[in-house]
Amino acid sequence: MKTILYVEDNEFNRKIVRHLLGRTSYRLVEATDGEAGVATAREARPDLVIMDIQLPRMSGLEATRQLRADPATAGIPIIVITSFALAGDEEKAREAGAAAYLAKPYSPRELLGMIRELAPES
Repeated sequence: MKTILYVEDNEFNRKIVRHLLGRTSYRLVEATDGEAGVATAREARPDLVIMDIQLPRMSGLEATRQLRADPATAGIPIIVITSFALAGDEEKAREAGAAAYLAKPYSPRELLGMIRELAPES
């Protein structure tokens, strides 16, 4: 069973992803701010991280950079999600180390497709 870490401060958004992954073989772990996301990734060693950009305590981009800089977490694929998609955001996300980028609102099917592409169900 593969583990997905979802770093998101909005409970409604976490509930949607919980429901989406509830029908799969993935195990979901959650964190509600950037600092907790980095700590959880280091501890849980997930197969994939879904990272919101707008987070309390540390931005999702900074958390992504920290995960990329740590040899223990550098290889974990990260999908960066933003609700304030601006020109250049995708480029910033990829420069920080994101494997994929998704703007809200997104199709849950599209997110699940990205998850399955980056961390295929076993």
